[in-house]
Amino acid sequence: MTKELWLNLPVKDIKKSKTFFKAIGFSFDENREREDMAAMKVGEKKVPVMLITEATFKNVIQHTITDTSKSSEMMISFDAESREEVDEVAQKVEKAGGTVFAKPSEIQGWMYGSAFTDLDGHRWNVLYMDMNKVEK
Repeated sequence: MTKELWLNLPVKDIKKSKTFFKAIGFSFDENREREDMAAMKVGEKKVPVMLITEATFKNVIQHTITDTSKSSEMMISFDAESREEVDEVAQKVEKAGGTVFAKPSEIQGWMYGSAFTDLDGHRWNVLYMDMNKVEK
């Protein structure tokens, strides 16, 4: 049935969003790009996160777009290979103009993570998970 999953995020400015996400380490599929959208590739499986202009996004969803300054519809999480990578992502986010709202820290004794908002206020979470420390 399902062959692929992708996420769609409304953004105010495609170029600024691409610059931000490239600065923190993501890449893009130029073959899936249009003036009103860009396809960011996430992880080893290259899950597409489509950055779509707000006007196009609103037309597609036929609904209002969440005001990210007041609420969140979801948090997007991705893994890191080490605690150091979590720290690096947090530093890159701040340098690129995003906001780190949860500084890197240990979580539940087996995770180390940080959370941030991108330029459009979408919430992201980067986690290093040490599976050897998970209670059995």
